[in-house]
Amino acid sequence: MDASSAVENQKIVIAIDGPSGSGKSTTARRVAKELGYLYIDTGAMYRAVALAVLREDRALTNYDVEPIVRDYRLELVITPEGQRTILGREDVTEELRSPKVTQLVSAVSALPVVREVLSKRQREMGRHGGVVMDGRDIGTAVFPDAELKIFLVASLEERARRRLAELGDTSLTLEQMCQQLYERDKYDSERLISPLRRAPDAVEIDTSEMSIEEQTERIVQLARERIAAKSRSVV
Repeated sequence: MDASSAVENQKIVIAIDGPSGSGKSTTARRVAKELGYLYIDTGAMYRAVALAVLREDRALTNYDVEPIVRDYRLELVITPEGQRTILGREDVTEELRSPKVTQLVSAVSALPVVREVLSKRQREMGRHGGVVMDGRDIGTAVFPDAELKIFLVASLEERARRRLAELGDTSLTLEQMCQQLYERDKYDSERLISPLRRAPDAVEIDTSEMSIEEQTERIVQLARERIAAKSRSVV
């Protein structure tokens, strides 16, 4: 095997973690496209379960939610327009960003049975490498052995601005959005099951003053360095 073939064949797992509004999803999608990898939006999986909980009007207990997370058909489908989330037989992609789902998703994702089942599915999806996953515990719980771990951060105010821009027409003020994100950060960081934290070997990148293009370029550069290093070990 020559060096170029070795590099081409070495598919790694890229884990991108960080708080809400740090740029994870958009950057992860672009990194995956640049490298020809599969992008897996783990947040959409948790949001889909939260949506099902709302529709079924279930209590937030392992007992009540377990049938949903184990038995519901949940698929991430790649289309020319991007990733779509299928719940049952329905495309629920647009509904996943509704305020009600957003309010519930942290509590749903903290349930042990939800973390257990979805983390297992995520590992299966990425077991052959060649994937970019973003979330809050990818580098610490889902893929602790990922070849490249990234932890994105940004100032609270900048993250609030981004989230307001993403939502579009909203009655929320910047101050209110800052408070929402602060509470989400606190909840995610203090939960007992898979809390939000940076893996010791993760590369931290502050995106406060970086464009999406700059974030993408930096991570792609790091990925290519890790891919090259992996290829040298097998040549």
